[in-house]
Parts: sequence; structure tokens; C-alpha cells
Amino acid sequence: MQLQVARIGKPHGIRGEVTVQVLTDAPEDRFVPGTEFVVEPASVGTLTVDSARWNKDILLLGFEGVETRNQAEALRGARLFIETEELDEDDDEGWYEHELVGLEVRVGDTVVGKVSGLRTMPVQDLIVVEAAGGKEILIPFVEEIVPEVNVGEKYILVTPPPGLFEINVEDSGDDESGATGQGKSEAGDNA
Repeated sequence: MQLQVARIGKPHGIRGEVTVQVLTDAPEDRFVPGTEFVVEPASVGTLTVDSARWNKDILLLGFEGVETRNQAEALRGARLFIETEELDEDDDEGWYEHELVGLEVRVGDTVVGKVSGLRTMPVQDLIVVEAAGGKEILIPFVEEIVPEVNVGEKYILVTPPPGLFEINVEDSGDDESGATGQGKSEAGDNA
């Protein structure tokens, strides 16, 4: 089984290092020099860790054969996976992004969108939902708001507090004031 452990961000410096969004609870075990990752998109090939260091709260990785900022920039957005047989099926630590992406998001019996990603944050994770019309909505991944995840039937059940879909729609850039919730969300429409 493949497990996503990171997503590559922007280059850092001029020597080919990149920032990464860490998607594992054990970065000290996953990002040691010599570790080889399966990469999506596959056109990148595999990447082998050459160096790993922390800059404040940001993990910086260097890969074998990636020596310039331009080479590092070409990796932006790539997802890093490891092959693992270690996962315990009864592990109640949470969900991995690859298990959630593509699941329908339902409020009661109404489909309001699909999960398009998971953002791991220091305090709580956020489920990224693509709603009707392509709008992106961020939902706190806590039991009170997401009481049910049913991977077998390919849906998550959401019980949003009033206004969640209106205030959490990411700004499209049309309104420079930074105000959110200016229009009605299409949360009630079927996706």
C-alpha cells in the first residue's frame, strides 16, 4: 500500500532544497537521507532524500540530482509516497488524505460537494471541499462537525454550524477588501 507522507512546496534557496507539507506523524523516521519516495506525478520519477533539516517549523528537503532552484521549482506540488505494509487496520489515529479525496460531502441527505484534499494544521486538520461551481470550502475535521466518515460507501457526513459554508468559502480574488461570505454559497445544490 502506498501512503502519502508529504507534498512538495516552494523552493528554498538556490541549491535545490524544497519546503514540504508534512503529512505524517513521524517525520524523523520518514525523511532520513537515503529514503526513496514514489512521486505523483509519475513523470517526476522517484526521489531519494539527500538532506533533511528543519527551518523553524518548516521541513526542508534536498533530493539527489536536484541541485538548482529551477530543478526544485519543477517539483512544486508533487506528492511523496512510501510503500508500507506497517499500517494497522485498527489504527484510530485518523484518516490519510488519499482515503478521503473523492468522497461525497453530505449534509443530511444533500450532497454539497466532494473532498478535494486535507490540510494538516497544528491545532486541527481541515477538509478541503470542492462545492458546486468549483468553490473551495474548508471544514474543520473535528467530530462535532464531521461525525461520520464512511470510506466503504464513499461519503462523509457533515453537520456544519450555521454560516460555515458562507464564511469558509475561499476568496476568489474579485474582492480586494478580504471580505468573505458576500454571496450565498451553493452548498444546498447537488454537486
